[in-house]
Amino acid sequence: MKSGWAAFFIALSLLAACGSEAPLSTPTPTPGMTPTVTPTPGLGATPTATASATASPMPSTAAPTATPSAMAGRTLAQVVRVIDGDTIVVLINGLEYRVRYIGINTPETVDPRKPVECFGREASQRNRELVEEKTVELEKDVSETDQYGRLLRYVWVDGEMVNAVLVSEGYAMVVTYPPDVKYQELFLELQRQALAEGQGLWSACLTPTVCPPEGPICDFSDTCEPVIKGNISKTTGEKIYHVPGGEFYDKTVIDEAAGERWLCTEQEAIDAGWRRSKR
Repeated sequence: MKSGWAAFFIALSLLAACGSEAPLSTPTPTPGMTPTVTPTPGLGATPTATASATASPMPSTAAPTATPSAMAGRTLAQVVRVIDGDTIVVLINGLEYRVRYIGINTPETVDPRKPVECFGREASQRNRELVEEKTVELEKDVSETDQYGRLLRYVWVDGEMVNAVLVSEGYAMVVTYPPDVKYQELFLELQRQALAEGQGLWSACLTPTVCPPEGPICDFSDTCEPVIKGNISKTTGEKIYHVPGGEFYDKTVIDEAAGERWLCTEQEAIDAGWRRSKR
């Protein structure tokens, strides 16, 4: 009898032990294998671009470096305002710039230190007719800006160079400032024609000096007319010459009785003991 009860209790113990074990269906991971996770489309964070993708970004179209409609070597600009016969204000990529025409000079109209010069208003008006509120093309020569921070450019509109038009019609005179001499010969030829035909200021304002065929041709005027000012300092006695466009050129008055003089070329000035003004 005792052996029967003992067998019964052994059977109960075995059944209790089986009920507490983990299910046999739970898989055991195989060592060395990593499960592959398939993401659910539309969920989770946006994938981050790889390093190779960020190294070669798509070109930005917000601020193109070249305008397809501008000729090679030129920049498109919108004329905002005409200041006078040879200076304008333009808009380039949302920024305003003053532009000074290369190689020419028109009579003064806006300098508060000077009266309005002969044919100045006419030159300003002609410049307005040519470029005001128009899209123009700006062509650089060698220099980027002048001493006043103005862009130095040849200005093109409707296939014509405005600098050349103003010279050919007698609204401007040729003034050469090296190294910006790309169209110097063209301007000089147009000026000779305008002078011969009595165009614009050549008949209205000036009695041109008749130059001998053999020269000399003076610096900055491209005629036999000297425009370099040989000044003698009243404080130091030093001989200093000033060229057109210099900071003190317009303020300098030549007193020939004091030994000052007009000089044709810079070499002539140097040979005569003058040095060039530093500004």
